[in-house]
Amino acid sequence: MIERTYFDADAEDESANLSLTVVNGREQSFLYHPLLHYTTQMMMVPVGALGRYSKLLFHAFGALPEFSTYRDNLWRQMVHIGIESMPIVMLAAAFSGAVTTVQTSYQLVSPLIPKTIIGAIVVPSMILELGAVVTGFILAGRVGARIAAELGTMRVTEQIDALEAMGLNSIGYLILPRVIAGVVMFPVLYVAACFVGIGGGMLVGHYGGFVPIGEFMDGAREFFQPFDPVFGLIKSLVFGFTITSISCFKGYYTKGGAEGVGRATTQAAVASCVFLLIADLILAATLL
Repeated sequence: MIERTYFDADAEDESANLSLTVVNGREQSFLYHPLLHYTTQMMMVPVGALGRYSKLLFHAFGALPEFSTYRDNLWRQMVHIGIESMPIVMLAAAFSGAVTTVQTSYQLVSPLIPKTIIGAIVVPSMILELGAVVTGFILAGRVGARIAAELGTMRVTEQIDALEAMGLNSIGYLILPRVIAGVVMFPVLYVAACFVGIGGGMLVGHYGGFVPIGEFMDGAREFFQPFDPVFGLIKSLVFGFTITSISCFKGYYTKGGAEGVGRATTQAAVASCVFLLIADLILAATLL
């Protein structure tokens, strides 16, 4: 198939030009429109990105037999992703639990509603949603941006090419430890966020005069579902994989020098937050 495009400078509609396609020796004409061409190109961008993302993960997990080579890098990434993120995650979780307690008590001020309902709302909210989502947003901004910036800088300064020249599998050395560290450490951060958030809400409720600790715990135990923490852990595993894998993808394929690194960092943080919300909805709709 051969395509020939003819542009008529005298045509009244300059946006429409005649294109001839030769199929089996016959010419078939159709109107070439720049908007249609641009729309088609824009539709292919996410398809191509999905293909490169899938290929990157395929090669990353294909390096699992060589994991002993990258073990030291895994421990470093677990410290960077998990331990160093613990203070900000716990701070955000404490305030999330405290604010949830205050707002719940404000909305449920009535002699007909027992105060135990505050604990029944705050605890499941932290376990099912806030503990994982707040932690996910923090890691998307802190960890996701850092991963994209690190890999992007290595790409534009040709450090990744140097690793390949030395015979190292750059994807296995750089991508796999970060993804595994995110999957392992995110549940740890989630559990810490839940404990701190519930404790913060309990203390604010008690010392703020909203609900005594005993009644708060009675409400929490009364409406507790054993599957709630299991669902939260499943969500944290998915979030950890989503954030680290997307950030690695954006950083590994960075191009365009320093400006490209900044663009990849921003895209990593934004894309991680967006897909985190999508995953949150899908998990809630399928598992609850």
